[in-house]
Amino acid sequence: MRPTDLALLRTPGVPTVSPDGRTAVVAVTRLDLDADEYRSQLWTVPTDGSAPARPLTHGHRDTAPAWSPDGRWLAYLGAESGGKPQLHLLPTGGGQARRLTDHPLGAGAPVWSPDSRRLAYTARVPEPGRYGTAEDVPPAAEPPRLITTLAYRSDDVGFTTDRRPHVFVMQLTDDDAADLPTPVQITDGDADDADPAWSPDGTRLAFVSARHPGADRDLVRDVYVVDADGGEPRRVTGSRADCSKPAWTPDGGTIVVTAIPDLGPDGLDFVARNETVARVDAAGGELEPLLDPEQHGRGDETPGTVVADGAVLVGVERRGAVELLRVPLDGGEPETLVDGDFTVRGFAVGRGVVVATVAHDRSAGELIAITPGAKRLLTGFGSALQATGRLHRMRETTATAPDGYPVHGWVTTPEGPGPHPVLLMVHGGPYSQYGWTLLDETQTAVTAGYAVLQCNPRGSSGYGQAHGRVVKEHLGELDAADVLAFLDAALEDPALDGERVGILGGSYGGYMTTLLLGRTTRFTAAISERGFNDPVSFVGSSDIGFFFADGYVGTDPERITAQSAMAGAHRISTPTMVVHSEEDWRCPLEQGTRLYVELQRRGVPTELLLFPGEGHELTRTGRPAHRLARFEHVLRWWARWLPTEQDRPDPEPVTEAAPAPPATRVR
Repeated sequence: MRPTDLALLRTPGVPTVSPDGRTAVVAVTRLDLDADEYRSQLWTVPTDGSAPARPLTHGHRDTAPAWSPDGRWLAYLGAESGGKPQLHLLPTGGGQARRLTDHPLGAGAPVWSPDSRRLAYTARVPEPGRYGTAEDVPPAAEPPRLITTLAYRSDDVGFTTDRRPHVFVMQLTDDDAADLPTPVQITDGDADDADPAWSPDGTRLAFVSARHPGADRDLVRDVYVVDADGGEPRRVTGSRADCSKPAWTPDGGTIVVTAIPDLGPDGLDFVARNETVARVDAAGGELEPLLDPEQHGRGDETPGTVVADGAVLVGVERRGAVELLRVPLDGGEPETLVDGDFTVRGFAVGRGVVVATVAHDRSAGELIAITPGAKRLLTGFGSALQATGRLHRMRETTATAPDGYPVHGWVTTPEGPGPHPVLLMVHGGPYSQYGWTLLDETQTAVTAGYAVLQCNPRGSSGYGQAHGRVVKEHLGELDAADVLAFLDAALEDPALDGERVGILGGSYGGYMTTLLLGRTTRFTAAISERGFNDPVSFVGSSDIGFFFADGYVGTDPERITAQSAMAGAHRISTPTMVVHSEEDWRCPLEQGTRLYVELQRRGVPTELLLFPGEGHELTRTGRPAHRLARFEHVLRWWARWLPTEQDRPDPEPVTEAAPAPPATRVR
């Protein structure tokens, strides 16, 4: 995969299925490099595979489709170039879509009422005079913000306490000529409300919110229920859980949620805590997990919790994969619907069929239909990229750490015998996983001639909570040993050049890169990106700083220093590129600039690559032009310090023996 192949990448979202199970609709996103924009349209495909997928809408950015229960309508979010997403309604029997909302900060995904006559959604409600609500008040002229809470901003969003998201309900009409229906705001207050879900009789809505005393000082979110016409919300859960995505059972007596069931007495015990499916009595009570959270962590992107036919569907992380399970609500044995070397990204249910978006190491996702005893591939969104012949298969392998612990990961190599220069990649998180999905980072590096190593050291997800919690207050210890053990084991392959090894990573991966550079000179060059480099300054500068560093490095000053990557930066002599985004509020800019200045002052070969207007998610959702430029700079850096055979100039003809140049190596 070349950097410009980003234009060929097609990424399907979470599907929706018609109530009769015959048709699926999904949003497919692509990068328009010429216009420097993302575009997405809705595609439709019959679930029996009788016809290929075809475009259904032609808007600029159409996403989040939702089929009405009566099958007559498709609601979705549509956004014009530079505009905010707004609710749209498309008749499935034919006709034009119409826009339903005009929220200044955009609307959230639509959720249908059981009678197909109303839509619920969330939208941020700005304070009067802010965020463009007053034409003559530009951002720089807004009044000052008075902050009194610990949680008050979010990466890629900005300040949040003056634009809280609340639940809205809209009554629909069949009259296309009528004025836009007026949404009714049914929740308010100084809290963020999310994930509305209708009760089976359509009289109430469940949603999640943090409305308890001290809510800005913990991570607890509860399930609430409110009348569909508004009123005072009633709290359903009263636990120490982080709840999301409520869904009612058909009898209305139980609410099924996705939750971290127990965040401890202070509500902040978040390190390596799995989200899993649980149930609670709709009248109120304690959460009852349906899967053991110690071993089962939810890893799919489905925006709701899908309950159908007496069971809940859930994607579970497992050793680099995301499997699709059907979990009976009565406590029966789960049934595996999709397993193996795949990542289930999202799913929906129609009559007699489950449709899932499934990715693997050479595809960002395709739709499959699952019926009793059969699975059917429905789409070929990845065919254009696959047709280039520039995608490479991952090879699964397991190494052994010094204490005997297994370290699971993958090696992806270029064509040819080698020996190939090596790039050791470290993922972010740390409680996340590398695995069976197309990663443009890996593919572009391998096409450029590098062998890429990826592993899930202790601290990662997908191997149970115990695997992840090893790093609680001990970051940079056993996880660092695992990463190096995986590298050593991989380098036993003669096709890999152990004398030409680079290391790179972002966020936690940037932390691990910087940390290891301060401990060893074995790497020829490095790229540390958006790193969590200094836990001390992180507290108070990051949007999650007030709790994150305490969980991973503790509060003891000596222990913090021992785990700090920045504390060892004075020992770094490896050529290092530092990459950061100017508006990164997750790992703030100073985390990168301080590393760069430390290296620059001591004469270590270094560069600082800064991206204007970008946040922490640059490599995944940044502007297409910035993602392309980043790849070009990354490959330029590697070509300088780790040249591959395709980077080396053709040798000049030699007419007589010449003395060999002195052996030099820049550390």
